[in-house]
Amino acid sequence: MKSRALLATFAAVGAGIWAAEQKPVVQQPVQQPVVQADEPTRIQVDVTRVSLLYTVTDRKGRFVTNLTKDDFEVIDSKKPQNILEFNAESDLPLRLGILIDTSNSIRERFKFEQDAAIEFLNNSIHANQDRAMLVSFDTKAELVSDLIADTEKLATAIRQLRPGGGTSLYDAIFFACRDKLSQDQPKHKFRRAIVVVSDGEDNQSQYTRDQALEMAQKADVVIYGISTNISKIESDGDKVLKYLTAETGGKAFFPFKVEDLEQSFENIANELRHQYNIAYRPEPLKTDGLFHAVELRVKNRKDLVVHVRKGYYALKM
Repeated sequence: MKSRALLATFAAVGAGIWAAEQKPVVQQPVQQPVVQADEPTRIQVDVTRVSLLYTVTDRKGRFVTNLTKDDFEVIDSKKPQNILEFNAESDLPLRLGILIDTSNSIRERFKFEQDAAIEFLNNSIHANQDRAMLVSFDTKAELVSDLIADTEKLATAIRQLRPGGGTSLYDAIFFACRDKLSQDQPKHKFRRAIVVVSDGEDNQSQYTRDQALEMAQKADVVIYGISTNISKIESDGDKVLKYLTAETGGKAFFPFKVEDLEQSFENIANELRHQYNIAYRPEPLKTDGLFHAVELRVKNRKDLVVHVRKGYYALKM
């Protein structure tokens, strides 16, 4: 797979706007408006605060939902930070991307994956506040359904998918994060997530794994992965799913039987409704455009696990 360099510039306008100039090759259905290649995509960035959406579980994977602000500590650039805001966010509006691998490699399980994805949307999307989109990817990434709240239309779109071709996973993630999930602002008022149903392999993308990850981090998108590998032997694709999900604060699931797919989707739905949110102003504030590692932990509780993204990209001033 050949990688192309990600072209991105940052400009400070008011609270800050990040404009990405290069767009991945994404096929648009006839009913969808085609975004012109030279049309800038803007992601607003708050230059004074970092917002972290996360979950906490015990060692058995059970959610812990009774913690308070004083239970947490944030370390940014090896320095403790002052938490300005704290909320137990069980009801933030959801912006969700379902990314389904339609390459030849998943043909055998495809019907069951469609049914499980539809059930997940029916249980996860609240019509009065949430929206979801569907992106399929094989040789190219394709926007099948834009961000909508109508689960029946989403279900119809999923049923119409047909497998065949190569795999452009990274392009699909890049496009979904930059051009769609980042639209609603401010970022901390919405919960953004991607659910990737794939074997994790990629042989067609213009963008690399780390370019896709960088875009997810800039858009505050949590990635969840459901592997379609049923060999019970960890593949390179499984490692990719583990990496992308861990870096963004999500999880990867490995259902070795088709019957377990529904449980994987249900686990993701439960996690999306059991989250905390904190915000802080980095001290010292840096506007260098670089990635800054963040550590969030529960004080004096080594028995608890915090699932959160590994850091953030500062605005370049």
